[in-house]
Amino acid sequence: MAHNINFNESTDKHSFFSVKEKAWHGLGQVVDQYPTSKEAIIHSGLDYQVEKATLSAGISASKEQQENQTVPVPGYFATMRMDNNAVLGVVGKEYQIVQNRDAFTFFDSIVGGDGIMYETAGALGKGERIFITAKLPGYIHVGSDDLIEKYLFLTTSHDGSGSITAAFTPVRIVCANTLNAAMKNIINLVKIRHTSNATERIRTAHKVMGIASRFSEQIGEAFNDWAKKPITDPQLKRLIEISMAPSKEVLGNLKHGKVNSLSTQFINIVDDVYEYALSHPTQQLTTTMGTVFGAYNAVTGYFQNVRKFQDDESKLKSIVLGGTAQLRAQVAFNLCNELARYGATSLNLN
Repeated sequence: MAHNINFNESTDKHSFFSVKEKAWHGLGQVVDQYPTSKEAIIHSGLDYQVEKATLSAGISASKEQQENQTVPVPGYFATMRMDNNAVLGVVGKEYQIVQNRDAFTFFDSIVGGDGIMYETAGALGKGERIFITAKLPGYIHVGSDDLIEKYLFLTTSHDGSGSITAAFTPVRIVCANTLNAAMKNIINLVKIRHTSNATERIRTAHKVMGIASRFSEQIGEAFNDWAKKPITDPQLKRLIEISMAPSKEVLGNLKHGKVNSLSTQFINIVDDVYEYALSHPTQQLTTTMGTVFGAYNAVTGYFQNVRKFQDDESKLKSIVLGGTAQLRAQVAFNLCNELARYGATSLNLN
């Protein structure tokens, strides 16, 4: 699989670090102890400054002619890395750069720097997108032997493509499986405007921590309820079909039993998820296999451990940045909630 981790030619290192575990594809720095924010930003190669630069445009012509025909572009700027002059994107005059160090400061603000354990951080592309994951103390216990770690995930970009996004993300230890679906009565993320205002940053940090605390409690209750509810193989197969359906047309065909109208690609995906649910080692390692919680893990685990992606950035976007994997996981989450509460008949899972 290809990767899209930034390679810094001046340092001859990939911009990524992880604690103890082998970094993506063997790239980046692996450290033995959880670093401080100052150490993490260096380990991950994120210790670069981004600045706005004026933009000018010129028509295709000879070098001499182009110099004479270059004109400024009012109201727009290029964002540039100052360590290697790489152009990261084009932004408007109102856009305010949030430096990488501010992202780490945001994490430190949450609990005064105590208890936050920086686990991974890195840059993608030329450094236009960065991400940080930090482990929070404690676990969510599901059933008798399933432990869910609690993480805060933050991503931001320097190309004007979006806000800073900070999310609480549960991760199942047994297979590093991200279980990041939103509950109906509480969201698990906040979006932060590109501002360097310290007061607002700290206020938002406290908001994220409050979300993490409430979401952790409620998601733990839901998962434990699901772990007590058995699911039959036919129900599991039906839940997977509905969760993986890419359109209303496919859902309609499923509802009316029009199997011949389903594409071979869709049928193969459903079969792969179903096989993962029944036979993958990470499913069989715990007592929650064969339960509604196990069914949810089958859908999310498929994207983490089976599905092939073009590169790591594609996988990141799909699983935690609102892409296909996250959308399918949300459908599965909602179905599991309904199944646990009302039984198979309410979901047409007979």
